[in-house]
Amino acid sequence: MHKHQIQVRVRYSETDQMGVVYHGNYIPYFEMGRVEWLRNKGVSYKKMEENGVALPIVSMNINYKKSARYDELLTVTTVFKSQTSLKVEFDCEIHNEKKELLTTAHFILVFLDLLTGKPIQPPQYIKDILA
Repeated sequence: MHKHQIQVRVRYSETDQMGVVYHGNYIPYFEMGRVEWLRNKGVSYKKMEENGVALPIVSMNINYKKSARYDELLTVTTVFKSQTSLKVEFDCEIHNEKKELLTTAHFILVFLDLLTGKPIQPPQYIKDILA
């Protein structure tokens, strides 16, 4: 299955005076979702980097539908969309406890050689997971 969910509780420091999550704080929620998607498939992002491979974002599109608020338990859903020779794409959603859709996002990431800084094909173990 190419879908994974995690839950994140909104912390006070992530909100403004009205208790609404600051728009920039959604990006770490989505990152947690992608990292845990990989972990769920048996891939440690840390070990991938230790082996010289990074996966930076090269494009993101975020649509804010409704505000997340302080102390809400959010569900972050990460769905693998596609993989080409150099990049991988994910669609993501965030829902609140009432199952209301708060935010959607689309990310494109590129496999990168940490030594050269150049795009590379994913390691075979990643290709196997994404196949």
